[in-house]
Amino acid sequence: MGAAWVVNLAGIEHKALIEVSHLGKVAEVLQSGESLLLRTDWSKHADNPALYRDGLPRLSEALARWCVEKQVRLLGVEPPSIADVNNLAEVTLIHKILLAGRVVIVEGLTNLNQLQAEKVFFVALPLKPLGGDGSPCRALAIEGMPPEGWVKGGVG
Repeated sequence: MGAAWVVNLAGIEHKALIEVSHLGKVAEVLQSGESLLLRTDWSKHADNPALYRDGLPRLSEALARWCVEKQVRLLGVEPPSIADVNNLAEVTLIHKILLAGRVVIVEGLTNLNQLQAEKVFFVALPLKPLGGDGSPCRALAIEGMPPEGWVKGGVG
């Protein structure tokens, strides 16, 4: 949990690579330990499984490395994956970069279009599976940041 920037990428092309340049001013103001939520409105395609799964916008290798360099705490996206699920090499590479850099990945978010603030307090509460490497979670965003020091750096 902690501070998260909401980056509005609504209207991004199908299968587009999301680059650092897509972050706009957030790329300049993001502080170490903050999180990114990439709003693509992709969740609206959930009723079209072929498009939702196979046409998703995905992270570029450069953006994944930038997230590690900037010490992004968590990266949340609306598509069901941060990489092309039909390209095992891409999925493996992007996940390895982020996870080796201690960037938590939250995929399959919905309703980011309802957020009005450019910065929110984001919480992702996962289950603790035995022997697993991922988990469903309850994710929520609170508009209006809590007082300074209320949550010191979030939970790691």
